[in-house]
Amino acid sequence: MTEPSGETAPEAAEPAEDLQEGTTGAPAPAPDATEEPGAAEEPRSADVADAAEAGTEDEAEGGAEGEAAGGAEAAAEDQAAEAAEPAGAAEVGAEGQTAAEGEAGAAALSDAQAELAAQRELRARIEARKAEKGGPVVAGAKLSGTAADLLAAVRAVEGGAASGSTLYEAPEPAPRRPAPEAAPAVTVRPPAPVRAPAPAPGTTAAVGEVLAKGGAPEALAGQVAATLGEGAAAALLDDPWQLLAVPGVRPEQADGFARALLGPACGPDDPRRTVALTVWILERAALQGHTALEIQAVRAGLAKHAVPDPESAVEEAVAAGAVLVFQEESAESEEHPEDEEAPEESTPEEPASPVLLGLDRYAMAEESLADALARLARTVTAAEWDGAELERAAGAHGLVLHTGGEASRAEPVALAAAARARGLRTLVAVHADDGRRALGAAGEDAVTVAALLSGTAGPGRDEEGAFALDLLVVLDAPQLDVESAAMLVESLPDGCRLVLSGDPGVLGAPGAGQVFTDVLAARVCPRIASRLPDPGPLGELVSGIGAGELNQVEAPGKEIVIVPVRDAGEAVHRTVQLVADSVPRAIGVPSEQTQVVTVGHGGSAGTRALNTALKQRLNPGPGRFGGYDVGDRVAYASAPGRTVTGTVLSADAEGLRLRCGDEAVLVPRERVESELRHGWALTAHQAAGTRWPAVVVVLPGDAAGGLSRPWVYTAFGRAERHLSVVHGVDQALPRAVAEGAAPERTTRLRPLLETLLAVPEE
Repeated sequence: MTEPSGETAPEAAEPAEDLQEGTTGAPAPAPDATEEPGAAEEPRSADVADAAEAGTEDEAEGGAEGEAAGGAEAAAEDQAAEAAEPAGAAEVGAEGQTAAEGEAGAAALSDAQAELAAQRELRARIEARKAEKGGPVVAGAKLSGTAADLLAAVRAVEGGAASGSTLYEAPEPAPRRPAPEAAPAVTVRPPAPVRAPAPAPGTTAAVGEVLAKGGAPEALAGQVAATLGEGAAAALLDDPWQLLAVPGVRPEQADGFARALLGPACGPDDPRRTVALTVWILERAALQGHTALEIQAVRAGLAKHAVPDPESAVEEAVAAGAVLVFQEESAESEEHPEDEEAPEESTPEEPASPVLLGLDRYAMAEESLADALARLARTVTAAEWDGAELERAAGAHGLVLHTGGEASRAEPVALAAAARARGLRTLVAVHADDGRRALGAAGEDAVTVAALLSGTAGPGRDEEGAFALDLLVVLDAPQLDVESAAMLVESLPDGCRLVLSGDPGVLGAPGAGQVFTDVLAARVCPRIASRLPDPGPLGELVSGIGAGELNQVEAPGKEIVIVPVRDAGEAVHRTVQLVADSVPRAIGVPSEQTQVVTVGHGGSAGTRALNTALKQRLNPGPGRFGGYDVGDRVAYASAPGRTVTGTVLSADAEGLRLRCGDEAVLVPRERVESELRHGWALTAHQAAGTRWPAVVVVLPGDAAGGLSRPWVYTAFGRAERHLSVVHGVDQALPRAVAEGAAPERTTRLRPLLETLLAVPEE
């Protein structure tokens, strides 16, 4: 699919059309619109490795936006463009050269990296505490034994010579921890994690020498040293493909570096190369939300990078301990006990459950999360609480799920208030700071999940690292990635109740995993569906989209306005016009409270093009401070999945100073390029979890392939009072709402939970 013609121009000097010239009501295609080809087929799991090849800017911005694009050409072109300029990493050329010699401040780790490191240390302490108590961590269906046994078992299962049950033994139920006798009298809040120290100058210098020898710029030395540690120089000399561990480096670039160092000694089947590529494919898949991949998908990805024998390459990676092998027990195996002989004709040639490959960090997170959720479900003391259905369920169970739209957020908030009245230590956590504002007075006591995990907000922890809580209510639960969820739930004490609340129709977490979806699908705890509808024309429109229908909605107060456009250039022009003039004049919402949402970063009407045009109209300037001026609206991504909008206040020798909600933020100058973008226009993933008084959703013709029902549902649902749709995709919009399911993620949490908390059939 080629991009439509048309220049991305700033606002023209002509009178702005009023909103009255648009169409009010639901987005409906023109009667004479030409039917476009069908939406791109949803990518299968075997295609994931190919889709994951593109390095995206979302590594710093919260990165599963490519998921919404499915397998369409427009998304592939956008991802290819993103790969050409990765955020926060210098790009090594095909022969070891780079286009980013000017990126020199990569020596220091970011606050986000330090925070994640501190959180991993906390999780390690929790695991050590479990071991001391004699309670083994349930490993779900993870394989054990020597690497040779692993490989033999995998081959046997794939060849049909053995069943999946031969790969591992069923885990024993996790021992129930004794409930604490009494809450600790004093809780101690740990200090906010400090930035990890920069690599030693000697380490950086040694790495620089190796990079120069391989034809790579010394400007990359700080980031390589920070990624690989003190022995980075020796590690690169021994295995040049370890350069792939640095964010933004691609296989062809690492190959060029290896050729310069090793000469004819390296080849496409070099075990060091194949192991590094296997890990790289799984890391790219994690950006698409997968915590594991089917073994065939990994082999297909290796074949596309000229690996002669992908099967042997996977075995080499497993033997080296770089990746883990899993296979979940199938339900069919339980229906046919071993002492009963199944008919020969019913024996499948292929295993019922696919063999999966995964990285240790995500395997540990999913298994730890499953164990922690099971612990909460088992250790709570059931009580009879009066009140609404959600309140009664929370009293009787340790884990409860709550689903509903924006209006339904009032129900878990009311539950938290009732629990406080009962004398319970209760906390409400949200995804973004804006979620606190939406709660009104109740939001004053709410915290963000990120602040709770970092220790900058919340009740503090006891001497064992557990939160001093009796009930935790998490709103926006679909935005929880598996690693954050694991750290959060592991930090809850025995007997604490957990309520996960959210809208299952929105786009999933920007990180790896689909925690809320998996727990819902596992059916291992009460699931309370809210019956509280979202009010007004916007609520009616979004509710219909969630049911797969793009309804014509009456909007007498111009709550919904459709602005048809012919190409991407006109889409940019009309978007600027809406934000700068029409919405403030006709609706009364100022430009600074209007958010633009589009499908991707690249393209003629992506976030880059729209932000350029909006800056020129709303806050023109030379970009004195690293491309930014005082007054610019920005999107600040301190860590993947944590994008907040703010305004530039000033700049000094330390960096840029922002105002993000009520908080003043300093972005160090060396991290401005990697963590900051202009923020008048965002992607739907960046906007998830936040709402604005007015939203302009931009749908140019080349964005049709990136649409899905969850994308449309999320984008349209960001508006509180007014929604303008810049509509150039004709029939692709109703088709996406009716048929466009988002690509499924490959995860292991659901079967792990089903094993631990199996509920007998009624």
